[in-house]
Amino acid sequence: MTRTLTDAFFWLVPVVLLGFQPAPDAASARPQPSTPSALHESGPLRIAIIGMVHGHVEGLLAQAAQRSDLKIVGIYEPDRALFDRLAGKYKLDPALYHASLAEMLDTAKPEAASVMGSIKDHLAAVEACAPRGIHTLLEKPLAFSIADARRMAALAEEHDVLVLTNYETSWYASLREAKRLIDSGEMAPVRRMAFRHGHKGPKEIGCSPEFLAWLTDPAQNGGGALVDFGCYGAVLATWLMDGQRPTRVTAAASTLKPSVYPRVDDDATIVLTYPNATAVIQASWAWTHDNKEMDVYTEKGSIHAGRWDDLQVRSPDQPARTIKPAAKQPDIENEWVYLRKVVRGECAVDDLSGLEYNLIVVEILDAARAQVVTPTSGPAQPPAK
Repeated sequence: MTRTLTDAFFWLVPVVLLGFQPAPDAASARPQPSTPSALHESGPLRIAIIGMVHGHVEGLLAQAAQRSDLKIVGIYEPDRALFDRLAGKYKLDPALYHASLAEMLDTAKPEAASVMGSIKDHLAAVEACAPRGIHTLLEKPLAFSIADARRMAALAEEHDVLVLTNYETSWYASLREAKRLIDSGEMAPVRRMAFRHGHKGPKEIGCSPEFLAWLTDPAQNGGGALVDFGCYGAVLATWLMDGQRPTRVTAAASTLKPSVYPRVDDDATIVLTYPNATAVIQASWAWTHDNKEMDVYTEKGSIHAGRWDDLQVRSPDQPARTIKPAAKQPDIENEWVYLRKVVRGECAVDDLSGLEYNLIVVEILDAARAQVVTPTSGPAQPPAK
């Protein structure tokens, strides 16, 4: 039964069948090559920061202060007070600041840029960087809409640059070992996947005011928990299915805390249907604890993969056993080691960050958003083509 917005803000729309055929212009959005024709410079990676309103920027600033292979050469942020606050905290040189994105890119001449603005800002960042031969690392998800994502992919191909998407879960040894078990046939074929990603909510965990401002704005983030955490399950399902598109996407979303998040959903479920498998994606800003985990059910048993190296495997009619994942691959130790190596041509683009799979992620999110009604969107609209 569908309930109205005034009835606890619960939204459920009937299943939509999606063919997921590439758009007529999708030939220009082919995935980027596995090794870029990048500048093979020596020394630390010269990186620019575009925007500082994303909470993850502080992780980059902390890493840059400790790493000899990473050098921040310029920062663009319209809010000078925000820059000054973070510059004081992380002892940044005030000369790094630029009020103009173009000026910063032209004077600092970075090899790569870390985009730390809103999801809506991603396209403008790639439009500025790609023609200058600058690679970009975007915080998940890739884009605000599939139209934006296809434009970014076309720019990447035209200018032979990398457009990469960063997820925390990409660096979990537990997930890498789970994929190895599946690919080796030890746990296969995949029949059902369940992904649970969420926490108490961005306000509840203390996200900064500038982060909250866009994260809870549907015009800047495209949604709430559905986008913020739904993208994790979407990329992992696409990865486990080796890039296969789902044939059907079903979505339900609700606002359990309308006084806290009046403009966006704070709890969502997405179901992906494949010819021989199903994925259930649970995304929430309303749980009692932080959670990033997946369960995969195969014909030979099941896998539970939690954060970092938390991994259990269960064979038929046997109790679960904990296994220790293999050591992290050096190329994917974390996003900054990976970024330097992939830009310098020292490793291939990883599927979890590459354009091919992340275009599918945005297709899934668009299809899911088209099925839910939010307090500000009104009736569901079809995704942009």
